[in-house]
Amino acid sequence: MQLKDQVAIITGAASPRGIGWATARRFAEEGARVVILDLDAQAAEQAARAIGDPLQDRHLQHLGLACDVRDEAACRSAVQRVLELFGRIDILVNNAGVSQSQRLLDSTQADYDLVMDSSVRGAFNMSRAVVPHMRSRRRGAIVCMGSVAAQRGGGILGGPHYSAAKGALQTLAKAMARELAPDGIRANAVAPGMVDTDLLIGKIDDAGKRRVAEGVPLGRLALPADIANACLFLASEQSAYITGVVLDVSGGLHIH
Repeated sequence: MQLKDQVAIITGAASPRGIGWATARRFAEEGARVVILDLDAQAAEQAARAIGDPLQDRHLQHLGLACDVRDEAACRSAVQRVLELFGRIDILVNNAGVSQSQRLLDSTQADYDLVMDSSVRGAFNMSRAVVPHMRSRRRGAIVCMGSVAAQRGGGILGGPHYSAAKGALQTLAKAMARELAPDGIRANAVAPGMVDTDLLIGKIDDAGKRRVAEGVPLGRLALPADIANACLFLASEQSAYITGVVLDVSGGLHIH
């Protein structure tokens, strides 16, 4: 098991068909104890239970907590709670974010604030909350959820403010990688293409998905499991000598 006995925090991971939850489940399969953070406490708790039996040998295995990553104090409180229960944090996946497709002149200041704050401010807050502990242990892995929209300057479902947020998040990962490497902490980002999740409902129909797939060299949309496997690679010792990269998981959509 690649993550045996490690503790991983994954933000925005309560949706059972989302990237975050798929990553949580994949990490659990590899032996990790997973903490799911989400705005909705009940949804986070249910998602944690869905990963597997929350109690094993009388020790807590998985946990769901409410946390608005836009709130610095809430992030610090959640991290403190995890340390109280588990005593360690090995992995942080900054997955929380909001996708919006509005064009430049159709979006509002509120749209911009929501998208930027949920992705960039949230990752900034959570990373700042976990780094002191990781630094004290001289080890840790941070994975940020970017997007091919940042690589290509937009996409089918990503407006300019969304693309900008994901670009900032990917750059944040690179900057943290450079700064934190002497502390034994690695930071990387994943840049998915279009992923077949519930976020697509009401935004694109099956015919639209087929048209998108025709433009992907591998001929299909990503599944949440595809992104989860990439996160596992970047969080595990298989990537022990990799930091500061943006790993495209787009089926060849962004070949450069």
